[in-house]
Amino acid sequence: MATASHASDESTASADSPATLYGPVSLVLGTAGLLAAVFAGLLGIGIPLLLGSLAVTFALLGLSRGLHRVCCVVGLATGCLGLLQPILLAAAWA
Repeated sequence: MATASHASDESTASADSPATLYGPVSLVLGTAGLLAAVFAGLLGIGIPLLLGSLAVTFALLGLSRGLHRVCCVVGLATGCLGLLQPILLAAAWA
């Protein structure tokens, strides 16, 4: 009986941890990074690189924890696009 209540305590503790925010944060940062990459001519390439790399980092952390996988995958995809677009743009000018 003690193990059943202990198992339920672990599930509520994981639902309340800050790790549950990895997915939504990566989604927001990835979307912002992709939008900043579109306007890289006005904003510069530093902002999309920063936002994209943070989105990829939080998405990978969220995927390793297994929480909000859909948000993490979308954040990973948009973060990669926001990260690679300024790099490819700079490579095209070189």
